[in-house]
Amino acid sequence: MVFKREWKRAQKALWIWVLALGGMSFLIMSIYPQFAENKDQLEELIKLYPEAMLKAFNIDQLGFDSALGFYAIEGYLFVTLFGSIYAALLAGGILVKEESDRTIEFLLAKPISRIQVVVQKAAAVGLVLVMFNLILTIINYVGFQIADDKQVDIATFIMISIAPLLLHLTFAAISFGISAFLRKQRLVTSISLAVVLFSYFMSIVSSISDKLSTFKWMTPFEYVSSAYIIEHAAIKPVYLLIMVLVICGSIMIAIWKYNKKDLIV
Repeated sequence: MVFKREWKRAQKALWIWVLALGGMSFLIMSIYPQFAENKDQLEELIKLYPEAMLKAFNIDQLGFDSALGFYAIEGYLFVTLFGSIYAALLAGGILVKEESDRTIEFLLAKPISRIQVVVQKAAAVGLVLVMFNLILTIINYVGFQIADDKQVDIATFIMISIAPLLLHLTFAAISFGISAFLRKQRLVTSISLAVVLFSYFMSIVSSISDKLSTFKWMTPFEYVSSAYIIEHAAIKPVYLLIMVLVICGSIMIAIWKYNKKDLIV
């Protein structure tokens, strides 16, 4: 019951975000052939970029020599950053809105336990994000076909598509766990956005400064670095483990807290 209701509620926002990010990614890949025709001029232009900017966006490691590298520099940012914002907003509001909107009494009047409420809402978030990333992957694949780059490795493309899903699930789980402790949807939204934006800021700062490189462990954006994925066609096992633990741990915390929480009806 709860799962179906949340799945239906999420449809409008899902398609808005899909059309926005998918359209941006498709547009980016559609202009790659023009970039490929002017590689020499582009390389000269890149030499004028500040070193910090090259490091921040992995241009120094990837370059614009291939469609995959071009996407990793230009399109991957939109999918990871704005997709994470969407995931955080979706997960952060789905649990706390029952109290914020004063509909929790109606929900708990049904033959369903609090644990079932949390689990079904978490499952709805997971399915929405899987669908979100699946559609974006299809759009990106079509974009690569338009780019007509024969050097695209399918294994690398699959990994560069799976990585954002894991990132989105990580931020969604964090926001979901936070929401179990709060009662106001606006506050949860603000904190969730702050977590995503601060994490992105830390990923930029840590990539620019060697002195701050240790802070990479603090940001999930580092865990799905496009430069590493394209070079190795994989995600670092330790980073993968951390994301899985964060996802599972956050959901367990949400279940624990919500089950003992004094709900406002």
